Amino acid sequence: MKFTSLLVGGALALGMATGAMAQDDKAKVGFIYVGPIGDGGYTFEHDQARKAVVEKFGDKVETTYVESVPEGPDAERVMTQMALNGADLIFATSFGFMDATVNTAKKFPDVKFEHATGYKTAPNLAIYNARFYEGRAIQGLIAGEMTESNIVGYIGSYPIPEVIRGMNSAFIHARKVNPDVQFKIVWAYTWFDPAKEADAAKVLIEQGADVILQHTDSTAPLAAAEAAGNVIGFGQASDMGEYADGPRVTSIIDNWAPYYIERVNAVIDGTWETSDTWAGIGDGMVEIGEITDRVPAEVKAEALELKDKIASGEYHPYTGPLNKQDGTPWLAEGEIADDQTLLGMDFFVEGITAEMPK
Repeated sequence: MKFTSLLVGGALALGMATGAMAQDDKAKVGFIYVGPIGDGGYTFEHDQARKAVVEKFGDKVETTYVESVPEGPDAERVMTQMALNGADLIFATSFGFMDATVNTAKKFPDVKFEHATGYKTAPNLAIYNARFYEGRAIQGLIAGEMTESNIVGYIGSYPIPEVIRGMNSAFIHARKVNPDVQFKIVWAYTWFDPAKEADAAKVLIEQGADVILQHTDSTAPLAAAEAAGNVIGFGQASDMGEYADGPRVTSIIDNWAPYYIERVNAVIDGTWETSDTWAGIGDGMVEIGEITDRVPAEVKAEALELKDKIASGEYHPYTGPLNKQDGTPWLAEGEIADDQTLLGMDFFVEGITAEMPK
């Protein structure tokens, strides 16, 4: 899936763009963030992409952002204020902003909205997401190969499909290379809270985990791994390269910049339309950071081979045979999970012993 340029490219080529902004008008673009821009992870990468928009369009664009916005009614207040202040396009960058984005889009039909990781659309509301689970497969392979205790700890934010997909993908690929590996899961019930994230990592390390995976946004789990001395971890959403000489062996990097540039350009050209984008490693929206020398050469080679197969479409991380946690068959030999099932994933795969939160 190649971003929305596949949808609008033909119209642009034929000169059919309508409703383009006047040359002397600036496109006003707002960004609403769930965490601080200095989180070193998820929000940091969204803001790097915002800066890429400014660099690309210069004085043709004016961007604003509000950071650390709680998911819920306050998000609607922030987006409403952006719209009242003349925003042409608003990016809402967290799953929990979904209903607030839908409500605000209804109130301002002439404003374009984009919501990250959600599933509700409207004529003036598009959705976009990254196939993070592709990167989790690579992390799982490395974790399974490198654990000595056979215990991998996983810090989850919230038990939503996006997070569950990542856990399952990591586990599947850890088990492929190490049938004895176990996953222990701690739910932090936050996207960004360094103290909670650090506590979760410490609990997992105390339970024997010598590899820590996370779907939370701060570098605190890596700091806890570093303090433990014999534990490895991974950068989440951003490279978190400050730990590359210590516990961080590689990372999943969210590269939002090409998508943001494309969608802002569509507003400027008058070609913006609602869409549903879900892109991964092959499209460049999910990147794998440098794999450090702490990873044995043969394991690094396996990880890069897996990355290349996922990127080319030769391999899908959810390929059967796979069973659900209770042992009931899910995917037959060679069968690939459909996107609809993945988008609504609310179950663990066989082998994960943790209970799914209610």
